[in-house]
Amino acid sequence: MTALHENKPCEKNEYVFTSESVSEGHPDKVCDQISDAILDAYLKEHPSSRVACETLCTENRVILSGEISSPGNLSLDIEPIVRNVIRNIGYIHPGIGFDDNCEINNYLHSQETALRENEGAGDQGLMFGYACTQTRHYMPAPIAMAHKLLQNLAELRKNGTIPYLLPDAKSQVSMRFCGRKPVSVETVVISTHHKHISKSEFEEMKRAINQLVIKPTIEEMENDTCSTFQANNYQVKINPLNEWEDGGPAADTGLTGRKIIVDTYGGWAQHGGGAFSGKDATKVDRSASYMARHIAKSIVASGLAEECLLQFSFIIGEAEPVSLMVDTFGTGKMSEKELESLIRKSFPLTVKGIIEYLDLRKPIFFPTASYGHFGRDDENFTWERVKELK
Repeated sequence: MTALHENKPCEKNEYVFTSESVSEGHPDKVCDQISDAILDAYLKEHPSSRVACETLCTENRVILSGEISSPGNLSLDIEPIVRNVIRNIGYIHPGIGFDDNCEINNYLHSQETALRENEGAGDQGLMFGYACTQTRHYMPAPIAMAHKLLQNLAELRKNGTIPYLLPDAKSQVSMRFCGRKPVSVETVVISTHHKHISKSEFEEMKRAINQLVIKPTIEEMENDTCSTFQANNYQVKINPLNEWEDGGPAADTGLTGRKIIVDTYGGWAQHGGGAFSGKDATKVDRSASYMARHIAKSIVASGLAEECLLQFSFIIGEAEPVSLMVDTFGTGKMSEKELESLIRKSFPLTVKGIIEYLDLRKPIFFPTASYGHFGRDDENFTWERVKELK
């Protein structure tokens, strides 16, 4: 990419914006993955299963709660599902205080009849979707880079290239913006849980993370970012508080749905407050957010705006949204009112219509539970597809 000239002034508002991500081994993400694995198991049994599964993990214990209704097998063997998730994340070392032999307490129970029979929204609430031209995946650059850092770190942990790593990790990316465009990387932070190692091994680990994770990830971002972008004089901070040997659920309690900003746009766009994981698609917190992202991405990818933010609001039991807002931040090729009319003509907006249009009754949700629900290439992420609009 062509670098921004250091002596060229920013003609628009200049500021630094930060997003963070957390790894699949972060305690909250362990819970998200368990909840979505249980959701997928029920959807595999029967596509019309309704699931609201909450998970808590603390020390060497996992606690499940929530409501389920299914025409299929309501008495699924849950424990092997939970242990398989924990094992695949990489919690297989008994000495660190949390592993796949942990205690499991299952308090899942049947869903109330009124909610089971309702074909409208499963709850009231508001949902946002967003897309922009900052990256080729139509995502804000800071959160896209924060996810890439941890995906690349996890790959090197799992293939043994950096042998000291354990599953829990966080990243943070600060970027300088000129107006609404990212122009440079300012600070990159990675904090990672690791085995008990010597001081020299700790320094070796940090050097490896810088060379094999941070630098390649920045090169990826230079190819992925659609605007002029500079990554020359940035700060790197790896485990800034030094060694981190006590991590994961053994040291920090995790809960489903506590990383909603990591899951979406890294704080760059608004959030309605509802979490995604563990919820089937009749819960509009999830399905309407996915649809809003799909519509916003389609608008931007079709060249109708450089940025697009949508808001839906729903009322429990009602099929259609009671409001739809469109905001293109002044970049639209047509008015927001015209875009709203185009959206209503081009997309189904009822709960049932959204579920059928995005094919959300399949067991496809487990991969969403780490490294973000948006900006991904997985073919099952139907909401990431683009519909051409005119």
